Amino acid sequence: MKQNELARLTKINKSSISEYLSGNYQPKYKNILKIAEVLNVSTKYFHWKILTSEENIKRLPILGKIAAGIPILAQENIEGYLPYDDNDADFCLRIHGDSMINARINDGDIVFIKQQSTVENGEIAAVLVNDSATLKRVYFVDDTVQLRSENPKYKPMIFSKNNCDNFRILGKAIALYTKF
Repeated sequence: MKQNELARLTKINKSSISEYLSGNYQPKYKNILKIAEVLNVSTKYFHWKILTSEENIKRLPILGKIAAGIPILAQENIEGYLPYDDNDADFCLRIHGDSMINARINDGDIVFIKQQSTVENGEIAAVLVNDSATLKRVYFVDDTVQLRSENPKYKPMIFSKNNCDNFRILGKAIALYTKF
């Protein structure tokens, strides 16, 4: 495949592709994912070269599944690690469910989370409600917290001190790895 074609299919600038191939510049992980998909190869093909030569790439743990639908019991089971070259994320969660599909977050996708205890109205966050975790848009309305999905088949979940013993924001969704 010629560089022009690879640039067109990946939507990565041709000059960047040229720099990657010459070894003058290491691609960011998101670009590795794009190139691997277009070339129909595993990203593992690229990981060895980048992880051994670029020290600023973090390996973020994938801490199991989080519901994008009905909240599921929160269990931290490290499924593996993903290289990530942006220093904002702290961990990853694999999506289970379809409640965030209109935000282009699908079942099986991996969401990169920046660990923090607060978010602004309307931001997508991983939250813990009692012992269950879910990924939703968070809204603070009067004395309640509303968790809204991005799928019209799901109604907002409304929590207050009257119906929830423990509510905690685990972190803000800042990036997405999707297979689609």
